[in-house]
Amino acid sequence: MLECLHAKIWFQDQDNFGKHLRGTRQVTATIIDGTAIAAKVRAEVAAGTAVYSAQRGSRPGLATVLVGENPASQTYVAAKQKACAEVGIQSFGHHLKAEATEAEVLALVQRLNADPAVHGILVQLPLPDHINEERILNAVSIEKDVDGFHPVNIGRLGMKGREPLFVPCTPDGSMRLLQEYGAAFAGAHAVVLGRSNIVGLPAAMLLLKRDATLTVCHSRTKDLPAVCRQADILIAAVGRTEMVKGDWVKPGAYVIDVGINRKPDPSRKSGYRLVGDVDYDEVREVAGFITPVPGGVGPMTIAQLLRNTLRGANASVPAS
Repeated sequence: MLECLHAKIWFQDQDNFGKHLRGTRQVTATIIDGTAIAAKVRAEVAAGTAVYSAQRGSRPGLATVLVGENPASQTYVAAKQKACAEVGIQSFGHHLKAEATEAEVLALVQRLNADPAVHGILVQLPLPDHINEERILNAVSIEKDVDGFHPVNIGRLGMKGREPLFVPCTPDGSMRLLQEYGAAFAGAHAVVLGRSNIVGLPAAMLLLKRDATLTVCHSRTKDLPAVCRQADILIAAVGRTEMVKGDWVKPGAYVIDVGINRKPDPSRKSGYRLVGDVDYDEVREVAGFITPVPGGVGPMTIAQLLRNTLRGANASVPAS
């Protein structure tokens, strides 16, 4: 009976402690500055590119494949090309009309596979509905798969004792942010919200490789807030506006917000503002470390893409 009373008091104390943390402005998380860490990665790539160019007499090359007129995709591709120029990587832009056939896209990818000046191929997603996305991505040479989406790269990522040639950029960037801010992976309980091929699953595999104890959550997970509260490291990648609330988070946890969502905001000229999958204002009062949106994971994605391109160039056989 006494043990039950002690347990009841302990749980009440924990609940009150959590409410105290969520209700005071004195406890705020350290902001994980993705823009600053991305600049650090870009500087590393620029230095490596200079060495490569001095040794090979040429520059690493990244080819982008854009199909259609999706405004967001056009913006992303332009940003990647600009980033390449800033670190000394040569970019080759290929823009096909939305009516392009799957055979035409496949033919372009095969030409890029055979081009020795191209060390990385990025097919901008989404593709038009009439094109089989999986077939196109699988056609990219594994040696040029700088997005890290090829099944062989993903397979190696998931196998103990194997290493992929390339790791998907957004999960890899998330790991770099955690590393830079002192996260202890071994033995930590990591929770990943989302199981997409692009972020959730590769992030989970990267955490396992770092000896974290892992839980992957999805739409069928029972009592999702309770599962999240167990996390020392929480990665949110579900694409749902501000879903993760303050009472979902363990005090002191690392919170990585991968989501980019538009939230209506009449005060903005655009009529919206960008927010993540995490309710930033609430969660920052509980977490120990948190990424903002924008300025968190986003800048790291392009930085890691540049890093992968340089890696592909260094692994290539010099032309005789």
